[in-house]
Amino acid sequence: MISVNIVGRLLDYPDEALWAAQDKLAAALAATQPPESLCAARLTAFIRSFCAGGLLDAQEAYCELFDRGRATSLLLFEHVHGESRDRGQAMVDLLAQYRDAGLELDSRELPDFLPLYLEYLASLPMEQARAGLQDIAPILALIGARLHKRENHYAALFDLLLEFAGSELRGASMEGAVAGEARDDTPAALDAVWEEEQVKFSAPPECASGEQARHQRRFAGAVVPQYLPNDFGSEGK
Repeated sequence: MISVNIVGRLLDYPDEALWAAQDKLAAALAATQPPESLCAARLTAFIRSFCAGGLLDAQEAYCELFDRGRATSLLLFEHVHGESRDRGQAMVDLLAQYRDAGLELDSRELPDFLPLYLEYLASLPMEQARAGLQDIAPILALIGARLHKRENHYAALFDLLLEFAGSELRGASMEGAVAGEARDDTPAALDAVWEEEQVKFSAPPECASGEQARHQRRFAGAVVPQYLPNDFGSEGK
């Protein structure tokens, strides 16, 4: 599914290659067939709007949104396992899935990084890709709800993924579930950082001077974002 691959690219750290490839991405979307083509126009509009802004501003906004707290983390298992030991085994299982599909993980990324998982799904037949999206639909809806609450444009990409999955879940419809959560990316929450910790399957660089970041932090002094039950259906994905 080319659309899933493109959404994954848009959810990765913005770079010059993305800006240069926007016409090719739009052309690829224009050539899709139903059901992918049903969302192609909206995805193309997102690409045009997103790339119309400045690259440095987009990079800074990306780090602020996805790399400064747990609530909108793009590490899938953060929303299920947190820092528990179960997270390590889930990553091992996911790595095995990638290898079974003939894919080798780039050392820069953690296995549960959403753009990487979407790249994997895009390599599968459409029905299998949709099933993989359905497995993570509760996570997508939860992150989407937090983005809708912040009125952030990235929320549209999560709704599109839910549509590709054929899921009835939508981020906007789940805003009530996260209404009472405190932001964990505020200055007060950032000042309360007491530990920096993650499962280290790789050594990701810190977010500084517009560079790509994968560093995730734990916060004290804030409401911990709600976690999804471990049996939601994506175990081992």
